[in-house]
Amino acid sequence: MGREVTFRVFRGEPDEDGVPKGELVDYTVEMDEGMVVLDVIHKIQAESAPDLSCRWNCKAGKCGSCSAEVNGKARLMCMTRMADIEEETPEGEPVLIKPMQAFPLVKDLVADVSWAYELNKTIPPLTGPEEKDWVFSQEEADRVQEFRSCIECMLCVNTCHVLREHNMFDEFAGPRFFVRLADLEMHPMDAGDRLEMVKDDLGIGYCNITRCCTDVCPAGINITDNAIIPLKERVVTEYYDPLAILAKKLGLRK
Repeated sequence: MGREVTFRVFRGEPDEDGVPKGELVDYTVEMDEGMVVLDVIHKIQAESAPDLSCRWNCKAGKCGSCSAEVNGKARLMCMTRMADIEEETPEGEPVLIKPMQAFPLVKDLVADVSWAYELNKTIPPLTGPEEKDWVFSQEEADRVQEFRSCIECMLCVNTCHVLREHNMFDEFAGPRFFVRLADLEMHPMDAGDRLEMVKDDLGIGYCNITRCCTDVCPAGINITDNAIIPLKERVVTEYYDPLAILAKKLGLRK
């Protein structure tokens, strides 16, 4: 018989007012070699709680579906090895598994991330020349390629204090969408201008560069340094730099 580990898993769903209601339920699971947290959830479903709700798909860290909080940290359950979790969990304490806390609860470990899909519709897409024989340098291609590795897991959004603690979903786009906007704004063939939207509607000024989003990104995107800070710099240059504003008025820059 293998070693047994206790998991304390959130079970519940929202009440009629949308307020999460539930409890933490303990399950003891016999460990197998090489397990990840998602394996544990599947084993709990198979052996103890077939009605435990959990969203997942690829089990390879590519779809972003199985986001949750494990021991208080936002992670992909399919990429979180139990060997690491057991090492970090204090002896005698259960492993704590909860849904993402920044989003509304659907049930158990499933959070409602529909906000992201609605916001995504409001962002103007790439606008380039009609002829598709676009030519640009490899360096320019490499610059935006990093942003396209985003798997939309929303772990960065769940960790962002502006959204998680202050619930500013109507005023702040959050790190996932600043990654998308950086991808668009830095594309060498894009002719669109979204900076006013970034400044006024998507609230980039609320970000105070804590780098918590970068820390949790499973795709390894340097969200803060490569997306958010460059967007902030572009907004400052466009709207607050007196020399840049004067040069634009004089027709010295577009």
